[in-house]
Amino acid sequence: MLLAMTASVVLVTTTILILYETLRLTSEHLSELPVPPRARILAVVLMTFVGHTVAVWIYAGAYWLLVLRLGVGAFAGTPVTSFEDCLYFSVVAYTSLGFGDHFPTSHTRLLAGVEALNGLLLIGWSASFTYLAMERYWPLHGKAHAHRTARTSHDNGADPGRERFFPPAPGV
Repeated sequence: MLLAMTASVVLVTTTILILYETLRLTSEHLSELPVPPRARILAVVLMTFVGHTVAVWIYAGAYWLLVLRLGVGAFAGTPVTSFEDCLYFSVVAYTSLGFGDHFPTSHTRLLAGVEALNGLLLIGWSASFTYLAMERYWPLHGKAHAHRTARTSHDNGADPGRERFFPPAPGV
């Protein structure tokens, strides 16, 4: 049990640091990208997905090492015999999906429970990061569209009244 507890602490710390660095690097370099706001928001979503994928693979590696190689803990239900099975279980646990075809027994229960809690917290964290990025870049998307519309409307002599629906971003 002590090994499972230690592994849980190491895994939580490692996955938090990985997601932290993924989000930090994304945040630092996002404004440098010479792409429109839509592509920046897409980059945020893709990078958070990459961070979560790495976290899931780390947990899968831990299950593979602890259960299949060292014999610490076990799974019941459909047999878990390969890394791919560990990866599948990790995705199901991390996302709190819980299909139930593989389920942990013995010391693996602690690790799976911690992974579910860790996944929940990290997914929430990345959701708030994505929201903040969208809050920052969404008005720029509207502003770029408003400028195109204003140019087109000015050329046609029409006034679209766009400011009523998409007010300028604060400080612009």
